[in-house]
Amino acid sequence: MDVSPVRSSHAAFIHGNTLYAWGGYQVVAGQDVMLPSNEIWLCDLDSGMWERKEISGDIPPYLPGFCGSNINSTLYVFGGCDPAGYSNQMFSVDVSQPCFSWTKVLDSKGKTPSPRNKHSCWVHRDRLIYFGGYGCKTMGEVQTMSSSSFVVEEMSWTTIGDTLFLCWGWNSEVNVFDTRTSTWSMPETRGCAPSPRGCHASALLGNKGFITGGAETAELDIFCLDLETWTWTQFDIPPSCAPLGRSMHTMTSTSDHTLFIYGGLGIDGNTLNDAWQFNTKRREWTKVKHPHKDKPRVCHSACLGSDGNVVVFGGTSKLCIRADSLAVLRAPSEHHCSDVLLFQTQPYSLCRLSEDFIGRNSELFGQKLGWLPSKLYSKIKKRVAFFSKPDLTA
Repeated sequence: MDVSPVRSSHAAFIHGNTLYAWGGYQVVAGQDVMLPSNEIWLCDLDSGMWERKEISGDIPPYLPGFCGSNINSTLYVFGGCDPAGYSNQMFSVDVSQPCFSWTKVLDSKGKTPSPRNKHSCWVHRDRLIYFGGYGCKTMGEVQTMSSSSFVVEEMSWTTIGDTLFLCWGWNSEVNVFDTRTSTWSMPETRGCAPSPRGCHASALLGNKGFITGGAETAELDIFCLDLETWTWTQFDIPPSCAPLGRSMHTMTSTSDHTLFIYGGLGIDGNTLNDAWQFNTKRREWTKVKHPHKDKPRVCHSACLGSDGNVVVFGGTSKLCIRADSLAVLRAPSEHHCSDVLLFQTQPYSLCRLSEDFIGRNSELFGQKLGWLPSKLYSKIKKRVAFFSKPDLTA
């Protein structure tokens, strides 16, 4: 099926040579609506062909602001906003099975985190390690927390059995879910922790988790959490050497000491099209030249593909923010995207360079001379055709 599923604020991951995309927004009748939870889209990264597959089982409700992460072939979805309010439910689906089926994670051990959205996740040793987000807590929960780990934005009296004083706000918590034992835990962290935030980007390098942005700071900040000692470190970068502050961007680890950042909503209100690399050894930012200057993105996904390529999918090319006297709201967007963008972050191998050269001259080398094996010729032709296509939806 040669159809591209337009969407933003979705979850995506690569398993094998297939890109999986689930959830997110799409415009229907002039309104942003959440896409169905009972389907997932698969893109063959050689041919660019998309396929829709249904998912049965315990289908999640619509969950704007959810966090989706994968361990091998299993997608885990945690949090978001369900029709009843903020959620702390978790669902999983294994895409290696012949038939896909959602499972609601029940009977977990330990204390489940409070309901939230706009959080992020590191995957480390079969554990899902969540950071931050926006959500609600009872007054009792807030009183037992450090004043620096939760920033209250709203408060209200809500009756749930007994009268409770509920607080809404941003947090800087670290919550761990061990998928092998189905156990929640909250490690005690040390060091200079980030301010409470959401809409940030995160990535994993070895045993260290990195986060950047999300907070309303003029420059893009960056923090690291050692997942062995649970110690935070802030990278002290001169403001003149850091990118513009932003949220709803992506960060992808591309080597054992390099992080790749793309797009986002800048603090200047613009949807950004710039790309940066952060070297964790030299502790410095480098602006990256790329061929997608005409494709600003926010609320997109980014995955590490083959040959060190970062595969960016979907998102919005122009995010509209609407403010009134009470709140700042996301306005319906006519600019959701469906294209797949490749960012080369390191030199290609000789094999890849040869393949690309043959692909650009496939008619001459493959057909006219007749020496290229038919299967390899077909594979190269599909790849070149797919990643040479212009975006017709942005």
